[in-house]
Amino acid sequence: MTSNNEVLFQRAQAHIPGGVNSPVRAFGSVGGTPRFFREGKGAYLWDADGKRYIDYVGSWGPAILGHADSDVIAAVKQAADHGLSFGAPTEAEVEMADLLCKLLPSMEQVRLVSSGTEATMSAIRLARGFTGRDKFIKFEGCYHGHADSLLVKAGSGLLTFGNPSSAGVPAAVAADTLVLGYNDVEQLECMFAEIGSEIAAVILEPVAGNMNLIKPSEAFLSTLRRLCSDYGSVLIFDEVMTGFRVGPQCAQGLFGIQPDLTTLGKVVGGGMPLAAFGGRADIMSKIAPLGPVYQAGTLSGNPIAVAAGLTTLKKVTAPGFFEQLNKSTQILVNGLLAEANTAGITLSAQAVGGMFGVYFSTRCPSSYAEIMQCDKSAFNRFFHAMLDQGIYFAPSAFEAGFVSAAHTEQDIKQTILAAKTVFSKW
Repeated sequence: MTSNNEVLFQRAQAHIPGGVNSPVRAFGSVGGTPRFFREGKGAYLWDADGKRYIDYVGSWGPAILGHADSDVIAAVKQAADHGLSFGAPTEAEVEMADLLCKLLPSMEQVRLVSSGTEATMSAIRLARGFTGRDKFIKFEGCYHGHADSLLVKAGSGLLTFGNPSSAGVPAAVAADTLVLGYNDVEQLECMFAEIGSEIAAVILEPVAGNMNLIKPSEAFLSTLRRLCSDYGSVLIFDEVMTGFRVGPQCAQGLFGIQPDLTTLGKVVGGGMPLAAFGGRADIMSKIAPLGPVYQAGTLSGNPIAVAAGLTTLKKVTAPGFFEQLNKSTQILVNGLLAEANTAGITLSAQAVGGMFGVYFSTRCPSSYAEIMQCDKSAFNRFFHAMLDQGIYFAPSAFEAGFVSAAHTEQDIKQTILAAKTVFSKW
């Protein structure tokens, strides 16, 4: 019998490229038919066939309270009653800005936008406008959205410039993007020694989540901060994924490193399209209408999205929230490791806040090169076997997972039991 998921996927491919509106949803990395979801509540999703899954994707991070949180839904409904969009300032935008600047000591001023890509591309433009320089550094394996200058892979040598990683990106656009290895302090030191006075900014995920979960070393972060300060470069923390996901002051609070600019998304929108970038007031003053760096957006600060985001932020920054979230995530990771070890399966795993990574490798990777050495075919097998058990992990070996406050002790136990069943048949 053909499933409704298969029928919908075939139908979708007629008028949607690849049948999806974002590439990883197509299951291209793991194979098989993507699930089309019709409902989400708490820690669960139901697909087009009515099958229930325990969800560890969480809309790729935003669903930190679980799906359809009653307080968030009520706030969205109340806001919608007053209008969907004004293209003009609202009091809620001011409240959101006040809250973000209160929660993040590094953020003196903030601009609301509609997507993480918009936030990061604007932050890069702002850093260039502020410094009067063109070149910037990103790190291999870190994803900062699909703006042209950010879709760049590493060159063939340490001081070669990046190459476009997508068709449609001119080589000239990629020429000012320098790509280094994540956690490679020596490369970083060499690059700044060579052309530090030409570098406008360094942008990174302070905890990488787009090449699976990679933790930064203390030396890596402290060297970044020192070099950017010494050479007058803008340090940008892309916290679109880690923002209010790993702690009440994001990754920067967790590691005690203060960036010059921060980009936020996902959790700050509470499941709605909302993002932000902000930081030092002297840098933010260069943004129009105060300064010469142009940025605009009709739906920026959309009242429905702001309502969802404000409600979410108030709940996740309540006392004890992250202690419980961290505990649940660690129990999950420890349980998966224990079952793999019992079955003699090579597996490593780790967590930061409500994020986790699972790797078919002898140890947790610390760079893109090490991630690429993990057993991808083993992950694909694990993914589909867990999917059959009603556990929904990200459909790619190169994506972090997410636990929500809605995941109960029983949900975690059921997930670990499913892994035990899968590994016993390995």
